[in-house]
Amino acid sequence: ETTTFEEVDVVIVGGGVAGLAAAWRLEAAGVRDFRLLELEAEVGGTARGGRNGVSAFPWGAHYIPSPSLDNPAMLRLLTEAGVAEGFDAHGEPQFGEQFRVRAPEERSFAMGQWWEGLYLRAGATEEDERQYHAFFREMDAWSKWKDAKGRRAFAIPRAKGSDAPEVRALDALSFKAWLDQKGFTSPRLLWLLDYACRDDYGARLETTSAWAGVFYFAARKQGPGEDSRAVLAWPEGNAFLVNHLRRGFLDRIRTGTAAALIRNLDIDKVEVQALQAATGQPVGFRATRVIFAGPQYVARRVIPERTLDASLFAQSPWLVVNLTLKDRPKEGSFPLAWDNVLHESDSLGYVVATHQSLRDHGPTVWTWYHPFPEAE
Repeated sequence: ETTTFEEVDVVIVGGGVAGLAAAWRLEAAGVRDFRLLELEAEVGGTARGGRNGVSAFPWGAHYIPSPSLDNPAMLRLLTEAGVAEGFDAHGEPQFGEQFRVRAPEERSFAMGQWWEGLYLRAGATEEDERQYHAFFREMDAWSKWKDAKGRRAFAIPRAKGSDAPEVRALDALSFKAWLDQKGFTSPRLLWLLDYACRDDYGARLETTSAWAGVFYFAARKQGPGEDSRAVLAWPEGNAFLVNHLRRGFLDRIRTGTAAALIRNLDIDKVEVQALQAATGQPVGFRATRVIFAGPQYVARRVIPERTLDASLFAQSPWLVVNLTLKDRPKEGSFPLAWDNVLHESDSLGYVVATHQSLRDHGPTVWTWYHPFPEAE
């Protein structure tokens, strides 16, 4: 069929958080002649959410670490969304109490019962405790380390962190190899660190780089000796932020639209050939610029001129299940928390969507997460 082409300034391919954030930045900069294309029936990607008669709930990403002053874009977004509420006497941003995860935040299931926190202290030996504290002293050292330009080794956003050789060297070996070099062998500590890798990256200690492993812990610390920054969460997870992002440009979002081919026509014109997913009807766009914000395995299919080797990227699939319960189970050990982790399981456990609502009785929704880190 003949394709009709719409002329626009910018086309954004992909309606996950990356594409939505790009559109949000364009809108704020006064660039409003854009279209955002998304294959699915709704935007949000791995940060989508849902809702039933009991609660809103996440279908993927469900929290963010509270940002520091190093992250002005995220602070602006959270201020717009009513989450950030000014600054304290030290200049640190403050966040609404209703968005900070309330206690109890975490518990873990091991040896037939629930325990407070993720690290299993019950039955720990002196050597387990020594290694636990030694590891976090290492993280303290990295959290205060700065290069010759005054940049921290690890920061969020990543671009604010250092690219000095000492930091980049961590990307040349696995987290497991780095831990071996440092003499960290405690099964309890290794379980905790492997859990962190599966939780954030969908990978194991052996397949996560030492850079990414240290980043997970050091980038979130406010400073040496201090705890990680507070976690911000919502019943619907990060769909709360997705809904805020899309609100400003709903009229320029095209869902159910699959990009099939992106090619340069000349020096200042790019063509996007697409299909309506439901009907197969061809649609097209001609733009001055295209922002590709989809997965790398899609990029290699739709951008013939792309030179980046797609084999450099490993995909990490997840299974997410939302379970609605008519009441809370009766439990005799540590009570239900926001994050409920299972020690002897390939899954990560579940988060409680109603935790932030202050409803501790009656119906609830649990969101269960299972990464598949073993095979491509």
